[in-house]
Amino acid sequence: MTTAITKRIITLSQAEELFNLVRTADPAFFTEWQENLPDLTDAEKAVLDRVKARYRYHRAKGNLAEGVVNLVVLAPFLELAGFYDPPFEIKGEVPVEISVSRATREDTEEILRGRVDFLVVSQQLWVLLLESKGTEINLELAIPQTLTYMMANPELSNPVFGMATNGGSFFFIKCDRTGTPQYDISRVFSHLPLQNELYEVLRILKGLRMSFVTVRNNSLN
Repeated sequence: MTTAITKRIITLSQAEELFNLVRTADPAFFTEWQENLPDLTDAEKAVLDRVKARYRYHRAKGNLAEGVVNLVVLAPFLELAGFYDPPFEIKGEVPVEISVSRATREDTEEILRGRVDFLVVSQQLWVLLLESKGTEINLELAIPQTLTYMMANPELSNPVFGMATNGGSFFFIKCDRTGTPQYDISRVFSHLPLQNELYEVLRILKGLRMSFVTVRNNSLN
């Protein structure tokens, strides 16, 4: 039996139950969004100031479709974070498939299928999963779907990171499947405060990039 992920996984409790996922209470589990983050240059901050101004300008006219969010908001982040350049590749609309057991009179296998909006990979290793929504979507609704996509990561030994955005808000997720699958979520970053919180979003993305490159280099030595 084949089911679309967006139809099968609607709530967070469904994702947790289906994959035995646990949100950890360990504050040391997901420090990557808070610690050892690189500083930004004045030029990078200037770009993000323009991104914020553009978003607010277009958003004032009404809701923005997912494609517009990708162009106005997401693309500049990927450029500034260095994910368009080696050793990284950007893949879009990546098909994923997960097999799960379906409790019926006779246990059957259910195939969940979906598509990841954007996936940053390096030598076939998942580095960052990006889920993009239109501005009319409550970003909390992206959590179960994003977690489900993260469970499709073929590499079990390394954690996978995700970022979800609807253009106006952003959050990061870390999922680790060594042992009991665990996850945690960063705080939400928004355009609403006077201070430009896009700075912090970029610092986190750059930090994740640097962490991956460090781990990769160490494994090659």
